[in-house]
Amino acid sequence: MAVNPDPKPGRWILPLVILAMVGFTYFFVGALPAAEPDPTIPVAVVTTTTLGETTETTVPSSGGGAVDAETQAYLDELDAINAELQVLDTEMVAVNAGFDADPREIPFGDAEIRLEAVAVETQALADRVAALSVPVGLEANQEVLKTAIDFCAGAAQDAIDGLRSTDSGELRQTAIVAYTSSAGDFANEVQNTKIAAGAE
Repeated sequence: MAVNPDPKPGRWILPLVILAMVGFTYFFVGALPAAEPDPTIPVAVVTTTTLGETTETTVPSSGGGAVDAETQAYLDELDAINAELQVLDTEMVAVNAGFDADPREIPFGDAEIRLEAVAVETQALADRVAALSVPVGLEANQEVLKTAIDFCAGAAQDAIDGLRSTDSGELRQTAIVAYTSSAGDFANEVQNTKIAAGAE
């Protein structure tokens, strides 16, 4: 009687099948085309003029969903205003810190000029917000945005008054905190407005 040298000849079939599947997958994935940027994603060029310096930044336009052109223009303008406001907030905090440093890094005259520039440009941003054409359905968001940036404008002027006052800095410090808080509120409401518009 002949003896089968391999009592289980079928045990080699499964590894061969698995090996064939791995090889097929490797070549199939390798043949797929490389991913390319989606040309349908809109972009916006945001021009920012802050403290005499103008910069242009290309950013994806707001829009997780489709919105009409008027709403998109409104959202893009909010993005531009918000970007400028955050730069002004950074400037105000830096001037305040430099003025309070020991030894003082920013003298009174320079601090006054720079805070005045922040106040002027913040008021200009507030005027831009007030002049916006608001899409239907976003009126409540617009009011929150207007309130937040108006607080920033008021706080900027309070910071100048505090700098010029004879107190030990309490008014100025309070104004800086109020400005930063209101700038944060504005940024948050910009995001809320995008969501309300269906763009996020």
